[in-house]
Amino acid sequence: MAKDPKFTAGEITKMAWLTARMSKRGLAGENVYQGDLEKKFSRIVDGARDREAKAIRAAAKAEKKRK
Repeated sequence: MAKDPKFTAGEITKMAWLTARMSKRGLAGENVYQGDLEKKFSRIVDGARDREAKAIRAAAKAEKKRK
């Protein structure tokens, strides 16, 4: 499994909200569709990974430029 990126406060809040909504739907029954919330959750995680990768590339570029 890939290492989880560092999340911003906003991302943590959104993921907590989505988790609460998924839990509420889970209480409604096993056959309740949660795919939309799972996609939103995955999109937040993917966005954080992209942001972290972009920051690493920018730091490497700045280091290379310094040398």
